[in-house]
Amino acid sequence: MLDAYLDKALADFSGYLAIDEVYDGPFCILSVVDNRRYNRLAFRVLDHNPTEDDVRDFLKAFKDQLDRRGLQVKGVTTDGSSLYPKVLKELWPDARHQICKFHVIKEITKAVLHALAVLRKELTAKIPRLGRGRPSKEQQPLTRKAKRQKQKVADLFENRYLFVRHHLTWTQRQQLVRLTRGLPPLRRLRQIMDEVYRLFDRRCKTQTAVQKLAKLRRRLRRFETLGQALNKLNSPNLEKALEFLDDKLLGSTSNAVERGNRRFRKAQKSIYSVRTKPHLEERIALDMHREQRAPQRQQTTQTLHRSRSAHDLLH
Repeated sequence: MLDAYLDKALADFSGYLAIDEVYDGPFCILSVVDNRRYNRLAFRVLDHNPTEDDVRDFLKAFKDQLDRRGLQVKGVTTDGSSLYPKVLKELWPDARHQICKFHVIKEITKAVLHALAVLRKELTAKIPRLGRGRPSKEQQPLTRKAKRQKQKVADLFENRYLFVRHHLTWTQRQQLVRLTRGLPPLRRLRQIMDEVYRLFDRRCKTQTAVQKLAKLRRRLRRFETLGQALNKLNSPNLEKALEFLDDKLLGSTSNAVERGNRRFRKAQKSIYSVRTKPHLEERIALDMHREQRAPQRQQTTQTLHRSRSAHDLLH
């Protein structure tokens, strides 16, 4: 099965791979996908959590298949797992290694929302504490102030997505201005997120984006609170997520392999019998064969429809 399947799957190999792992109870499935053609090329089911040696053994076997056909790997996209960098450097030293930008942005987004939560907590602590019962005439201004501040904190929580959303409408930007009025740290949070998104602009080169990142990191040192909350911006994975800017064909995300993982998770919700290593291997192999034959099935269906339409016109 392996040779026959790979002969067809690698017939138009792009040279760019996406590698990822998905977990199902005690099992782990390692997968390799063509990141331009979206063809699943290889998989391995493990009955334990993968180690670097497992990944090396799996990818070495796949590399042997590529070498037999004279195929070269130009770039590999993975998530931020530590399982891959050393192995990829050993097997394909000249290939670019791209960290999925969605995984990196997701971590930064979580850090920004955490920083926002810290600032909301500080605002809540500054709300005047009032005694129980109906306020006196002298306390009414303080009561109104406390009510406004509580509403401000509630609005920040309800509209927290405005601080991390990529594209904002004009109305949303106006709403954000109202929310951050008189609160410079909150405006800096949104400015930081805008600069993070600008790092991944395809019109830049990797070197330019890295220089922008260094400048952003220097800016964060001036804001102690934000600097502690946004340590994710100092992760080395961020530089690796900018590799795709110098190669238009290098996939910036690992979506090609993630879509297969999503399909697997969805199937596992209804196919309860696939819970052993042999059954997992059989199920994934069957799915790969069905995906490979999908274009022929679609072509057959279209031919039958055209034939039926022509028959109906004649009669």
